[in-house]
Amino acid sequence: MNLESPKISVSKSPQQVFDFLADIKNFESLMPENISKFEVLDSDKFLFALKGMPEIILKKKEEIPPNKIVLGAAGGKIDFSLIATISQVNENSSEVQLDFTGDFNPMMVMMIKKPITKFIETLATSIPEAI
Repeated sequence: MNLESPKISVSKSPQQVFDFLADIKNFESLMPENISKFEVLDSDKFLFALKGMPEIILKKKEEIPPNKIVLGAAGGKIDFSLIATISQVNENSSEVQLDFTGDFNPMMVMMIKKPITKFIETLATSIPEAI
């Protein structure tokens, strides 16, 4: 399953956006209102839970400054990645798009596609205000 957020314009340089997203504690400010738990576990790992959903641990897997950050599932029964791609528009402006990829059975896809789509859209649209 591959899901994409809309491309979001940010009036910051790609490096500023990258630096913000590379600091995992900043993800707390991007989370939706229905978050029930957020905890930084390590310099590259955090745990979060949304109301009615199981806890998820994300770990920073890859960084390509200033254009890409890959977070992936750290443990658990499902393997997926959340990829932030940062593109330069001009000197003081960039675009960010979040991609969610995971290998799920068709039943799981039916259950999680809508909430995951909404989740990555919320994360992406929160970036310009949070930085």
